[in-house]
Amino acid sequence: MLTKAFIPYKGYYSSPFSRWQGSMANENSIVLGATTTKKWLAQKNWDPGMFDYLILGITIGQLHQFYSAPWAAALMGAGGISAVTLSQACTTSTTCIYQAAVGVETGLYQNCYTLMTDRCSNGPHTVWPNPMGPGGEVISENWMMDNFNSDPNVGLKMVETAENVAKEDKITKEECDALTLRRYEQYLEALADDRAFQKRYMFPVEVKVSKKKTVLVEEDEGVTPCTEEGLGRLKPVVPGGVLSFGCQTFPADGNCGVVVTTAEKAKELSADPSIPIQVIAYGYSRTKPGYMAAAPVPAARMALQNAGLKITDMKVLKTHNPFIVNDLHFAREMGIKAEGSDELTFNNYGSSLIYGHPQGPTAGRIIIEGIEETVMKGGGYFLWAGCAAGDTGGSLVIKVG
Repeated sequence: MLTKAFIPYKGYYSSPFSRWQGSMANENSIVLGATTTKKWLAQKNWDPGMFDYLILGITIGQLHQFYSAPWAAALMGAGGISAVTLSQACTTSTTCIYQAAVGVETGLYQNCYTLMTDRCSNGPHTVWPNPMGPGGEVISENWMMDNFNSDPNVGLKMVETAENVAKEDKITKEECDALTLRRYEQYLEALADDRAFQKRYMFPVEVKVSKKKTVLVEEDEGVTPCTEEGLGRLKPVVPGGVLSFGCQTFPADGNCGVVVTTAEKAKELSADPSIPIQVIAYGYSRTKPGYMAAAPVPAARMALQNAGLKITDMKVLKTHNPFIVNDLHFAREMGIKAEGSDELTFNNYGSSLIYGHPQGPTAGRIIIEGIEETVMKGGGYFLWAGCAAGDTGGSLVIKVG
């Protein structure tokens, strides 16, 4: 359990998420994340030089990836600080925030910035040497599609690992469709009153369309409207399965940033010093091979145990749900209602299932949304949990107020 690591209220932002091959498709995600951070800091009148370390979370390689973290620090205006790059697929943001918190807890950092950014669009294609192959034929790899479609450890597509969990839990297609529709309805609540909820944390991204023209991306792009009838008509992706394309997320592009610092510095930077936001505990897991959608449960249990709390102590619950099976399994195992209830809200204002999954920044945006929702509810404990490639999971407990 941590006691010294804090996040300033409003000491974070997330960009909108842009659907695969959308507005951000041609931007180097390292550059876009760092320059967006620089604009965000300028709007807050914060000097980038106040940070003593940068943790960059990124999972899909970009040009000059070798220099990614120190380069990003320089681009955001903090060229004098050291930096490191972390990658853990879908839980990258969680690990970045927790590692920053551990650094603050131990006195290694005083004021650490975590920047998470990725571009699923136009992913790199790598050619690996294969001198022992027939005629020296090379091995080629599409960073995103090849790895989405085959975990080398189990030889399964990601959707097939979710189907394994669905089969074991006896989850039906009707259950998947119904909860997906509920998640879409929850996302619509984030758009109410001229996007009042999203405007609490979302920061626009400036994208170059040509040498002379730029556009400002202010809202999520690519969210597909859901109806009961429409979801019902979609056939399962895997023959005999329960998950249609409507019940899983989609690749996206975007970035986010979170400041992790001491209690004193958090008060100084906070938009409201009376709202302390404390990083309490972390959990991790690896479930049995080929059952990735089940991984958030043991990770969440570990985080709660490390915090000395129970699921019923949580005011807000948010999950990364690349497949709706994740939430159905999580609810059953944790003894809660998947659609949410008065006792425990579950993925209010949407989730990655609906607004997309850029990998690195996905969990960061969800955590930011969870903080804001907890503030709106008057404070309390907030739990985030999610799965990641390789049947792994991560979880974070945060105390607000």
